[in-house]
Amino acid sequence: MLYHLLFPLAERWAVFNVFRYITFRSAGAVMTAVLLSLLLGPGFIRTLRRLSVGQNIRELGPQAHQLKAGTPTMGGLLILLSVTVPTLLWARLDNPYVWIALLVTLGFGGVGFVDDYLKVKRGRNLGLTARAKLAGQLVVGAGAGVALLLLPQFETTLTFPFFKAIELDLGWFYVPFVMLVLVGTSNAVNLTDGLDGLAIGATMIAAATYAVFTYVAGNAIAARYLNIAFITGVAEVTVFCTALAGASLGFLWFNSHPAEVFMGDVGSLALGGAIGIVAVLCKQEIALIFVGGLFVLEALSVIVQVASFKLRGKRVLRMSPLHHHFELSGWAEPKVIVRFWILALLFALLSLSTLKLR
Repeated sequence: MLYHLLFPLAERWAVFNVFRYITFRSAGAVMTAVLLSLLLGPGFIRTLRRLSVGQNIRELGPQAHQLKAGTPTMGGLLILLSVTVPTLLWARLDNPYVWIALLVTLGFGGVGFVDDYLKVKRGRNLGLTARAKLAGQLVVGAGAGVALLLLPQFETTLTFPFFKAIELDLGWFYVPFVMLVLVGTSNAVNLTDGLDGLAIGATMIAAATYAVFTYVAGNAIAARYLNIAFITGVAEVTVFCTALAGASLGFLWFNSHPAEVFMGDVGSLALGGAIGIVAVLCKQEIALIFVGGLFVLEALSVIVQVASFKLRGKRVLRMSPLHHHFELSGWAEPKVIVRFWILALLFALLSLSTLKLR
């Protein structure tokens, strides 16, 4: 919005020329997102308490978590607001990639909102059925895939880190592939959201990492130099990524241990959808395995645990997801969180190395 309002004034006042630069508007987006979160957070949390929107804690988890029962949840609404407003303010609104990223995020957030609302209404940790939640995610994912196919400038090729000469054109199969990426990432972030600040901290790292990927993918010179796919216009999604990183940082202020508010499924599903769609837009879907390495480990821990118990009748971990295993092994919650953040950062650095390594 600001670009369309102020950049035309650059013909008369040169100072407004800064709005042409994605880096300037990305910086504005991250600062706006952080400030919005910090300013609205206290009142938002008070409102959740007044409405008795409290978290229900499952009895099977670590017993120390029972003390968190009643903590306000659905804080993901604050995250969505802190992502949406800066994106609309600082991004070019004539860019289709920005709208796809934003609408997918809100779509997954909508599925999570319904799930959270049912949990609060019923007073139990039971919201949507697994089938209904998956159906909602698949619908949003299919919509994103079809929208991308309808864009004449977007290619359905799949690129591979370390093997940049290899490309695979999926054609119409790109739609189910996008659905798989979005649903998988969304649920992986949802599984990671089990400790105070864990998922939001890892999301902030992933969003900042994809800000780099989107910027270089949308820059013809940088893309050519790094031998990665050049996508005209996708650099504008950098503004969305920095807004996401800023919103994550702002929410972490309230979600850090001991958490004053939880994001709920409206937050975790939306954040996973956001990361997934950005990976698709900048043609770095496979790199998502590295960028979101922590999320992948958490999801795999659940898959391995369930498969082992069904096939062998034995558990591999004390408890899944993986963060609960380390809690039950004697690690204090803050130690698990910080060490997992460090792991997420190492995965992010590894993913960035794929830009140069062939």
